[in-house]
Amino acid sequence: MKFSKLSQLFLVSTIGLLVATLLTACQIVTIDYVFVACAKNASAGGTGSIDTFAVDSESGALRMGAPTVSAGGVNPVAMAVTSDYANLYVANATSKTVVHFAIASNGVLTLKDTITTSAAPASLAVNPAGTYLYVVSGTTSATLTEYALSSGTIGSATASLPLSLSSNPSDEIVPTGVTVPSGGGAVYVSAYDLSAYNPGGSTTSTANPGWVFGFTIGSGGALAPTSGSPYAAGVKPSALAAPTTSVGNSRFLYVTDFASSQVVAYAIQTNLSLSFLVDGPFKAGNEPSSIAIDPRGKYIYISNALDSSVAGYTIDQASGTPSSLVNSSSTLVNATDTQPVSIAVDPALGRFIYTANHLGNSVSGFRLNPDNGTLTLTQATPYPTDSNPNALVIVPHGNHSLQSVTP
Repeated sequence: MKFSKLSQLFLVSTIGLLVATLLTACQIVTIDYVFVACAKNASAGGTGSIDTFAVDSESGALRMGAPTVSAGGVNPVAMAVTSDYANLYVANATSKTVVHFAIASNGVLTLKDTITTSAAPASLAVNPAGTYLYVVSGTTSATLTEYALSSGTIGSATASLPLSLSSNPSDEIVPTGVTVPSGGGAVYVSAYDLSAYNPGGSTTSTANPGWVFGFTIGSGGALAPTSGSPYAAGVKPSALAAPTTSVGNSRFLYVTDFASSQVVAYAIQTNLSLSFLVDGPFKAGNEPSSIAIDPRGKYIYISNALDSSVAGYTIDQASGTPSSLVNSSSTLVNATDTQPVSIAVDPALGRFIYTANHLGNSVSGFRLNPDNGTLTLTQATPYPTDSNPNALVIVPHGNHSLQSVTP
């Protein structure tokens, strides 16, 4: 049977259209970039590195994105981004530096400026307005330092406060985390008292070992202790987070207690002081190391370093109580690679969760079901990184963002 030229042209056009449709359907769409700070860079000796991964919108699988860059110092331990996702800050503990990178729309990082801290930085946070960077530093004597930001550039220190106990001023305080909840009216720091909690060593204090320090942020960045600060926080608080709200201040604050394998939860009062939630503290896995809250403010996810797992909880919207364990019918929860130390939820769709696994030299990925909070592994997880990843952050690609979603 012979085809006319017109019939042949129609057939070829149809096949071409079908192939194009299939290719479009299979096209990989990037929704986020995952930046992973690693203590060791295979190509740069002892300098730390930042690996960049692109997140596939359909599967959540990671693939290498922009080229790996130097962290700008030795032993990067923490990262933070501005709310517009245009600036990345990296704390290098051994170098005692904080390095600022500009984030391009394609995920490329460009080093912009560097500051030197008086002691090893442990954690970073940026206020929602992007006008201040908060750095907690010290290995025996903790300090909270506030730096002015101008279009992302780190300026001079506008405040620097020692973190100490008035009842035990000589105790050695070790900072572990810092956060500025939505609303930007206060900054909270988690820390523990090395004089009261020192496994394998001597203790010289009978003070409570775990604490959260709270400070209101006033005009010009002035910091003042919140009423009742500091607040008892278990034994060895390791990280803290607050749900994002679209209007006003966050109402709750959650702190992981590494030593007692618990979550300590607080209500944030109108004067920005803290009060314990009833029925707390709440059980976590073994050695909880990091905490993240989905952009809708519905679920809490905690990485457990000793269990190599992620635990998830629903948040009671009225009381703030972590009311039930997600995936409770499974074996504790969701397995990661070895020793997860940092966790984050993607801000583009709020559908994927990733952990940086320090001893696994990898990132583990999970798909988040927004209807019930359950997790399933993403395709081909875990994803190899440079050696000893310590922290990760995620920024949305393009116009994707759930930051304004109301719980």
